[in-house]
Amino acid sequence: MVECPICTKPVKSANINQHIDSECQTFIEGRSHEPGQEDGVSAVSSFFQKPAASRAAVNVLPTVDAPISDDMSRSTARKAIDESAGRNKRRVESIMPSHISDVNPVNVVGEGLAFKKQKTSNPFQKELPLAARMRPQTLDEICGQELVGPNGVLRELIIQDRVPSMVLWGGPGTGKTTIARVIASMVKSRFIEINSTNFGVGECKKLFFEARSEQKLTGRKTIIFCDEIHRFSKSQQEIFLEPVESGLVILIGATTENPSFKIQSTLLSRCRTFTLQNLTVSDIETILERALELEYPDHSRPPVLDPETIAYLSAFAAGDARTALNILELAMSLSTRTDITKATIKKSMTQTLVYDRGGGSRYDTMSAFHKSIRGSNPDAALYYLARMFEFGEDPLWIARHLILIASDDIGIADNSLLPLATAAYSAAEKIGMPECRISLAHATVALARAKKSMSVFLGLASALTALKEPGVSALAVPIHLRNVPAGLIEELEHRKDSKSNPDYKQGTVEQEGGNSFENEGDLDGTM
Repeated sequence: MVECPICTKPVKSANINQHIDSECQTFIEGRSHEPGQEDGVSAVSSFFQKPAASRAAVNVLPTVDAPISDDMSRSTARKAIDESAGRNKRRVESIMPSHISDVNPVNVVGEGLAFKKQKTSNPFQKELPLAARMRPQTLDEICGQELVGPNGVLRELIIQDRVPSMVLWGGPGTGKTTIARVIASMVKSRFIEINSTNFGVGECKKLFFEARSEQKLTGRKTIIFCDEIHRFSKSQQEIFLEPVESGLVILIGATTENPSFKIQSTLLSRCRTFTLQNLTVSDIETILERALELEYPDHSRPPVLDPETIAYLSAFAAGDARTALNILELAMSLSTRTDITKATIKKSMTQTLVYDRGGGSRYDTMSAFHKSIRGSNPDAALYYLARMFEFGEDPLWIARHLILIASDDIGIADNSLLPLATAAYSAAEKIGMPECRISLAHATVALARAKKSMSVFLGLASALTALKEPGVSALAVPIHLRNVPAGLIEELEHRKDSKSNPDYKQGTVEQEGGNSFENEGDLDGTM
């Protein structure tokens, strides 16, 4: 026994379809017999009859109840047709199940879905996570991205239906997938969403064949959205080259990794790269407030979810809108308890460390560490050093960079720091973690506080640049500077024009190809 989703009357599960086809008039449990059924004789099967819902759908064509006279104005006739179409539409809606929403997948392939805005009356909407329910449906609802803002470049391209192949590069929860799905709902092209983890070369070729058929039949282009495009193999990326270049498909890729490192240069040159900004705390607060207005429309927000708590959750999310909505949903669940406090909510939060040992976040952190030492900021340098420790970074990898910094940024300004950095590497190698953390921190602070001189770095760079000039790399070494066997010195008179620095006062002498400098200060670059 089941309950009809339309009339809520009890019906046997085997008869539910026939019950709905009869406009909820037959097969209701508890009646002595069904309408149109004689005593002891079952009703004629409706197998060859058109279902009621289908019959109603056929009659949706706009008709006018009264004939249109010749003197009736064109506007009056159109109004009558519209009124008739509205009556037919309401007739169909009255017999359709009320829980069916207008979820409209746009030619979706694979596991991904591109949805148009759903009706709030959908009872299954509440079962979705808060982050899914709050996904923006229009460009105006997207927060913190100037690309799709009022004066955004990408917004203008979308409005004009001139969407190019592109790569959306940004951190987690910045709106890459959201922008792609909004594009799907606005442009006139066919939209397909795939995931790089379950789509091989064969499946991609099938998509291209379908796109070519669609273009020939309807003239529409096909947009393929690929999430996590940096996980595409080399062969998968190369298969997109010809379709993207010819305009057969428009590729929209989303990635959290630097496209220059993870995407083939040949494919990247055929796409435009758009960098999404990290969301600010203010942007996250706006998103959370919007979610609270949706969840508590009657202003019955729990007192524990006050502006102070929202500000804490916004800062805790670290620019990730998805994380912010997830922890807000957790806080909303906890707020139903009578003994809940702000301290309890804060204690329930779990910080997720985002660090990919093989991705861009590793090198971004090291770059910040290096530049903090170069900028003589020991506090910032220790912060990034601590982050790498917390992420489980290899201490020897950090120590090797300290040796590099000792020569690269300090150089001859303090010659004692290169041995110190080398000693820190030796300590990390011999005692390991966690004890070697202090040795690495010791070297970090010493390098950050030291005077900086890039004279060695700049001098070597100038010499390497000079070697690229025509003829410079082939210059002959002057005779008086060459290495000559002792037996030939007198015969060839190689020492005739050679001048030895120790033979002169203060050890300085001018000669071709071997000028000496009185002191290190003659090299520019000391800070």
